[in-house]
Amino acid sequence: MKQRLLIVVLVVAVAALCVPPVFAQATGSVKGVCKDAQGTPIAGANLEWLNTDNGRKYNLKTNKKGEYFSLGIEPGKYKVTLTQDGKQLDQVAGFPVGMDESTLDFDLKKSQVEAAQQKGISPEQLKAMQEQQAKLAKETNTVKALNEKLAIANQAIQGGDYETAITTLNEATQTDPTRDLLWARLGDANLGSGPKQTDTAEKAKRYGSAVTDYQKAIELKKKNMEAGAKPEDPKVLAAYYNNLGQAEARTGQLDEAVKAYDLAAQQNPAGAAQYYYNQGAVLTNSGKVDDANAAFDKAIAADPTKADAYYQKGVNLINKATTDSKTGKVIPAPGTEEALNKYLELQPTGQFAEGAKSMLQYIGSSIETSYGKKKAAATKK
Repeated sequence: MKQRLLIVVLVVAVAALCVPPVFAQATGSVKGVCKDAQGTPIAGANLEWLNTDNGRKYNLKTNKKGEYFSLGIEPGKYKVTLTQDGKQLDQVAGFPVGMDESTLDFDLKKSQVEAAQQKGISPEQLKAMQEQQAKLAKETNTVKALNEKLAIANQAIQGGDYETAITTLNEATQTDPTRDLLWARLGDANLGSGPKQTDTAEKAKRYGSAVTDYQKAIELKKKNMEAGAKPEDPKVLAAYYNNLGQAEARTGQLDEAVKAYDLAAQQNPAGAAQYYYNQGAVLTNSGKVDDANAAFDKAIAADPTKADAYYQKGVNLINKATTDSKTGKVIPAPGTEEALNKYLELQPTGQFAEGAKSMLQYIGSSIETSYGKKKAAATKK
């Protein structure tokens, strides 16, 4: 029994002696710096190291200084591709990696020179190309920064935080004063902040700033349109004129406000009904009811279904009603009944429906709805 046990132990020992030794695999390391055509570090870029001997890949990232580094790279020949945001910037083929540290820098300016020489591009032509690329890169960075500020301002305006919006948009216009949208949004912020001001002088200042902002936006938009108008530009310009009219009305520049609404309608006929309605509203608020009703008539001509224009016209006409001194009967101004009933025809359950009915009853007129029914006028007591 003891002899058998001894044999088993010896077999196991021999088997252990036959196991081949396992050695750590030899690897190298790689590092480098990536710079764009302007010599600026390329941050957040991706470098794909593809081993062309066995197909193995390593993906490395650059830091804020454009640097990258990695250990554990298997020796061999590599194709290295530099990309950023999915766009290939440069590529090197057949780069050798050994067991020591290997350095591979990417200099896009140098690469462009070499590529230009291969394609027969002159140094002057290459310089022009590089300047254009630098200009585009700067524009891209500027637009990105401005869009970030615009997003902050829009969110602030939606939340009623006009002070943050004004501060942010002032910074944006200082960065680039040629963007009409920035000035228009600054106008929105100043206009919106006006009612929140308790100081009369400060309120007037905000409204005055809004006028200036909208005028600047209009000036820039018209200049851009002269260089080549986009299909949406007239509509955008019309919106600027519309908002300018509102700001001018707040500053007491009524005649200028009326002109602004007219220009809005000219730029965007499809929106004319709303612009003329707004014109009628500011004229009504200024006590010029006849001019206001003329504006409401223009709104109705532009859109015969503009129910609110009929109602506001009817309200203005009600205020011109007279009373017969002998009978005490209310004598409505011409067109009052037609305007109010037209509103009810278009909006029988609208927000002003009850008001329209009450006014019709006040002048002793019948009430009509879109269903063509008539209710007897209430007996005046």
